[in-house]
Amino acid sequence: MQEELFALEANKTLDMVDCPMSVIILGCKWVYYIKVKSNGSLDRYKTYLVALKNNQEYGVKYEETFSPMAKMTTIRTMLAITAC
Repeated sequence: MQEELFALEANKTLDMVDCPMSVIILGCKWVYYIKVKSNGSLDRYKTYLVALKNNQEYGVKYEETFSPMAKMTTIRTMLAITAC
């Protein structure tokens, strides 16, 4: 797990910050799974940090738990489509 956190910080996709006292904290958990190739051999290990939405109130702070991310290949494809 430490290796994953170091990788996230090295890629500048995660910043650890102190939480202000006025913020309601939602829990989170790590989801682990193993990707395998079509022949059944190990491809790689994957992890995701997901928010536990069971502590949310309906309509309150929904937009703050979503973090949109796009891969560069997606951005390049969209730019290529709009340039044509």
